[in-house]
Amino acid sequence: MAIKAILFDLDDTLLWDERSVKEAFQATCAEAARHYEIDTERLEQEVRREARSMYETFEAFPFTKMIGINPFEGLWAQFLEGEQEEFRKLQSFVPSYRREAWTRGLRALGIENEELGRRLGEMFPAERRNRPIVYEETFEVLDQLKEKYKLLLLTNGSPDLQKEKLAGVPNLAAYFDHIIISGDFGQGKPAASIFEHAMGLLEITAEEGVMIGDKLTTDIQGSNSVGMRNMWINRHGLRLEGDITPAHEITSLRDIQKIIDSLE
Repeated sequence: MAIKAILFDLDDTLLWDERSVKEAFQATCAEAARHYEIDTERLEQEVRREARSMYETFEAFPFTKMIGINPFEGLWAQFLEGEQEEFRKLQSFVPSYRREAWTRGLRALGIENEELGRRLGEMFPAERRNRPIVYEETFEVLDQLKEKYKLLLLTNGSPDLQKEKLAGVPNLAAYFDHIIISGDFGQGKPAASIFEHAMGLLEITAEEGVMIGDKLTTDIQGSNSVGMRNMWINRHGLRLEGDITPAHEITSLRDIQKIIDSLE
């Protein structure tokens, strides 16, 4: 059956979020190094570790896991939107979370300076917002595919944060016939319900769509669960392990069209 629609993940599929976060950490840690002689890589590692630890003990953590909001998004998101009460809890939680993550990271290096921790906690969100990075082939491939297929963006995350990411890259949102954000829908990938919702909007069957994403546990597992073909974009040469098997593995968005051509 001919492919009529392509579903795209956002973070680390179209947007290079991993690089944006890494560069924001580097800039913020460099500011700390202006005040103390420290190993900036180690500070980043400690802040990441402390952030994960705090995040996983927060009462709304099960909700964030279900929606698909990671600890480092909590270091810069505002959580102003979303109907669920958990978003209000996150909104109240993140100011102290940011301050404490950086303060505890400094403490792990033997530095006791809560004021610097507070300043770094405020600096990181600004540095991340200054880095809306897309992969070099993103617009080239979307231009090609838009002419032939319906396009839908299916992204996990907080509504306001995902919208902010899109707003930071002019013209990206305009490529999509529909945009679904898990925080608006109420469930995140890999839930079958969010894929079924996407198919309903596109007016397609599972056989008429293909999911493109970088996460086996969300994009690939979820599309597998509804019988939709998929492409796992594996830019870092990761080994395929476990029982989640993608229909196809690609290393660049430029590989999408030739695989669809082979299917048809």
